[in-house]
Amino acid sequence: MRRLLALLVLGLAVGAGLGLALRLGRAPALPDPPAVATRIREVARLEALAVTLYKKVAFSPEPVEAGSLWGDVAGWLRHVFRTPHGKAIVFADAHLGLDLARLDASRVRVTGRTAEIALPPLEVRIALRPGETEVIGSNLDSAETARLLELARAAFEREVQADAALRARARSSAERAIRGLLLGLGFAEVRFVDALPAAAPTS
Repeated sequence: MRRLLALLVLGLAVGAGLGLALRLGRAPALPDPPAVATRIREVARLEALAVTLYKKVAFSPEPVEAGSLWGDVAGWLRHVFRTPHGKAIVFADAHLGLDLARLDASRVRVTGRTAEIALPPLEVRIALRPGETEVIGSNLDSAETARLLELARAAFEREVQADAALRARARSSAERAIRGLLLGLGFAEVRFVDALPAAAPTS
């Protein structure tokens, strides 16, 4: 009887040990596309790259119609006797990033332990640094100075949008960050694609 009891206890221990080993050895379930999109969106906005820019800009506004004869004369006289002009060394920060709020399950495909992601396009934001901007040789009024700075901001934005090397660096940085997140969730491979194929219709 004692031997039978010992064998029974041993059998239960072995069974429990095998069950625990199987549970520990089993890979955790991978999240589905909606869950993957949600985890990535938790980053909210991924700033992939930030660079500081500066440029010397000049601005000389043309006279505009005032809507009345005497207003037009006053505008013409102003340009004759005090031609408005201004120059400035403008500093700005360019932020390249992804608005991950635009990422949903339609941009994610999970096949086995491989995730394919179609990231939203990079966005560029320009933030001027007014404390470091130096206005030189200017007789512009406050409205004209504000216009000069807005033109500079728009020019910075166009330059960064057109800089393929800068955009490639930002894209690579964003992909590294998201790949690290998904590998940590248990995926073995993460691929970034321009677009996912449309799902086949179900009959």
